Amino acid sequence: MNPTQDPENHDSSSGRVEDGPPSDSVSPVINNNSELSEKRSQPTSTGEPTSELPELSQSSADQDARSSPPYSIHSAWAKRWIVLAASLSAFFSPLTAQIYLPALTVLAEDFSVSNAKINLTVTTYMIFQGITPMFIGGFADSAGRRPAYTICFVIYIAANIGLALSNSYASLLIVRCLQSAGSAATVALCQAVLADIVTSAERGQYIGFTVLPVVLAPSLGPVIGGLLSQFLGWRWIFWFLAIVAAVHLFLVLLFFPETCRRIVGDGSIRPHPIYRTFWSLIKCRNRSTSLTRTASQQTSASAKRPPVFSLRPLLVSIQLLTTHLELFLLLFCSGLIFAGFYGLSTALPSQFHTLYPDLTDVEIGLLYLPLAGGSIASAVFCGPALGYNYKRHARKLGLGNIEKTKQIDLTETKFPIEKARLEVGIPLLVLSTAVMLTWGWAIEYSGGLAVPCVLMFLYGVGMIGFQNTANALTVDIVPGNAGAAVAAGNLTRCLLGAGASAIIVPMIEKMGSGWAYTVFAGLYVAVSPLVWLIMRNGVRWRAEWEKKEAEKMDRRKVEAWQ
Repeated sequence: MNPTQDPENHDSSSGRVEDGPPSDSVSPVINNNSELSEKRSQPTSTGEPTSELPELSQSSADQDARSSPPYSIHSAWAKRWIVLAASLSAFFSPLTAQIYLPALTVLAEDFSVSNAKINLTVTTYMIFQGITPMFIGGFADSAGRRPAYTICFVIYIAANIGLALSNSYASLLIVRCLQSAGSAATVALCQAVLADIVTSAERGQYIGFTVLPVVLAPSLGPVIGGLLSQFLGWRWIFWFLAIVAAVHLFLVLLFFPETCRRIVGDGSIRPHPIYRTFWSLIKCRNRSTSLTRTASQQTSASAKRPPVFSLRPLLVSIQLLTTHLELFLLLFCSGLIFAGFYGLSTALPSQFHTLYPDLTDVEIGLLYLPLAGGSIASAVFCGPALGYNYKRHARKLGLGNIEKTKQIDLTETKFPIEKARLEVGIPLLVLSTAVMLTWGWAIEYSGGLAVPCVLMFLYGVGMIGFQNTANALTVDIVPGNAGAAVAAGNLTRCLLGAGASAIIVPMIEKMGSGWAYTVFAGLYVAVSPLVWLIMRNGVRWRAEWEKKEAEKMDRRKVEAWQ
């Protein structure tokens, strides 16, 4: 059974989906204007009409949130399945980066190149991992999530087949870039799907789903890569990725619904057939269904349009980076923190081969498992912490108990979403900095494997936890362009990570591990004031940016009419 609610099967009279459980998320549209006019015409206690609204016990923003229809027609379980499917798609990007690491030494020997040259395949992978989502993210925000997923996985599968058949270092380097281009945008698409169906109030409880790719890939990737490289040869790493990706693409086309709000609104608008799942097309082939609408005011004609291929959305990510000060500072800070992780993980195989020459590729891959344990612990902590802090700030602002299924206007209510997110992230950033500093000297004066394993667990708690809070805030800041915003974040993370992975080995050779990682810890400290600036000025910066964007939109409308 398809766990998602397809709009073409949605029964507006009963509020349920055919062949599925009842949905309590569909509510009738409330006309706020008529409701207010009724309040204005009601007599006062003296029997005379009044032209003013009666005093309210709660803020008007809170009333608007309560009277508005749900943000999405999908039930809680449908949302979980959709977000989980998007997270599994996003799993391929970090998995592809990490599954490759245990085979670096073997690849250098097979292609007769140095470790520095083979590390360039990691650097170029990350450069394309940063650039590609800017194009796909903007495209997905306008043309839809399903077309974007299809393009990504077709490119990715073809690249893996090419890598498995590669016979030269040059072809490995070039096709590895193509592989990155195919997988990289899936992370941005995951956050965009989350923004499509989940409100800011309930976003914390979905952290456990979206963190899956970040949690499992850095640990499972090296283990799988080590096993395949040692027992079947490094080429089977890419055959494995191609096969798994092909199966996943088939399931996406069969079951994953279109969620882009510009196309399906809250999920109740039946889109053009190209956006519909194969499963829904099969079910509806011999019958007609009525078009269901809720609060969305889009026309059925626009809902039935095929994807519009425009070059303009491709520049949205760059526009956001260059015009949105708050977003730029947040992404630069989180990108630099993530760069330290890539520096650490890229150098780890060669360092451990040198320090512990008896370790096999599989055993080195297993050393990444403590990072997964720390990441899981972080996910368990971050979700409830973000939800609690959001509610705490809502109560302080006088918004009362906000319904999680209804999105409030963060700018209109002057909601300090920056504080709600980053107050959770700051302790995790401090932990990451301390571990990064300790890691270098622990490797410098190597005594045993226990200390690195403990440090990797703690680093997973700190670094992954901070990234989760930063990702949640990124989507909160610009929910209308979530795909482009996350793609911009991917660009900063990957470009900074590419630089870190390229310089870490030369730094270790010249300075030693202790001082090399001390430099990274120093960079963590240097960007920490940016977090404070965002918390202090974020509400004002966000309001100013939205005002400018509204003025630009008004000017475009005037120019269009002239």
